[in-house]
Amino acid sequence: MATKTAAKKAPARRSVSAKKPQWQESVYRMLRDAGISQFSYVPDAGHLHLIDRSLADPEVHSVALTTEEEGVALSAGAHLGGEKSVVLMQSSGVGNIINMLSLSEYCKFPLLILVSMRGDYGEGNPWQYAMGRGAQTVLEAMGVQVLTADDPEDAIQTVAAALTMVNQSGMQVAVLLTQRLLVAKSFA
Repeated sequence: MATKTAAKKAPARRSVSAKKPQWQESVYRMLRDAGISQFSYVPDAGHLHLIDRSLADPEVHSVALTTEEEGVALSAGAHLGGEKSVVLMQSSGVGNIINMLSLSEYCKFPLLILVSMRGDYGEGNPWQYAMGRGAQTVLEAMGVQVLTADDPEDAIQTVAAALTMVNQSGMQVAVLLTQRLLVAKSFA
């Protein structure tokens, strides 16, 4: 019986993962084409494709963070060094960067954050709801412009808009990649 269950679940997983890299690869290419050469991240399944691609790209400096706030500091350093960067984090990490966002607010350097959301559509882990509900409010209170993407086409267009805002206007922008887009993680 276990074999039949595993066989039934395997195709569903493959179809979900087959869809993810298509839009995520487009987003990765867009980031690279926009000149982003520094990726910082706290390991997260929602950003797995972007993390793996950045690690495999010899022209990219990819940094695993011990805490998300380090990504804001790395973005400041990248800007001072004439490079462009992106910070990848989960919505629970937004709570860790609140104080550090004062650096981007007052120093006015471009900041791009891609946030894989938890605590919204289909969430099964009760610990994820608080920051899932608060992420947008917290980011906006700290002066970060927030954009949201719910489906693959929307993700590509929204990241493109964020890149324009960051690279041409020097804005601090976070793109919230919802669980409707990323597919809710199961919690057992």
